[in-house]
Amino acid sequence: MDVRIGIAQSGQVIELELADDTDREELKKLLDKSLGDDDAVLWLADKKGKDVAIPSSRVAFVELSSDDPDRRIGFGA
Repeated sequence: MDVRIGIAQSGQVIELELADDTDREELKKLLDKSLGDDDAVLWLADKKGKDVAIPSSRVAFVELSSDDPDRRIGFGA
């Protein structure tokens, strides 16, 4: 699953590729809990094991990739 996190007042976007077995609903609960507290820090680990910390007060948006495994990229039919 791909995650894009926009950083407030900077225009920067953090892009992470999470493990394929990441539970989408559990991730949403973690995001809700972390983003509900301006003093919290959101910790995520990417597919390669790299940990990323983002202060919740700096998060402008979070975008989760589609659950659709047949998602197509490019111009192919």
